[in-house]
Amino acid sequence: MLTQDEENFIVYWQQHRLQKKRWIKQLAVGLPMGMALVMGVALNLVSGWHTRAQMVMFRESASLVIVLLIAALAMVVFMVVFSSRHRWDQQEQRYLEFMQRKAAQTGHLEKKEQPSSTI
Repeated sequence: MLTQDEENFIVYWQQHRLQKKRWIKQLAVGLPMGMALVMGVALNLVSGWHTRAQMVMFRESASLVIVLLIAALAMVVFMVVFSSRHRWDQQEQRYLEFMQRKAAQTGHLEKKEQPSSTI
């Protein structure tokens, strides 16, 4: 027997499953997490706790800053895509499990209700 929350989730996911797969909606899911990761790395680099790394980053090679910005952008994009796809897959798996349970319950009820024919 499905609980009321599970039934509510089935109805919700049937209505919103295709909408949640759009890439605009995916940005809202993973963007804060990706930006937090990049900000943590950036704060670590500019904090100055490793003087040799800071010297190499800012004084020896100007192109290294561009590479770091590209890497930061790549990390944000990866986090956005990965987290949104993972969350959508989890919700889809949950939906399919509930639908299987629901189908199994209705299948058992239909078999019990059918009169047995004896020849």
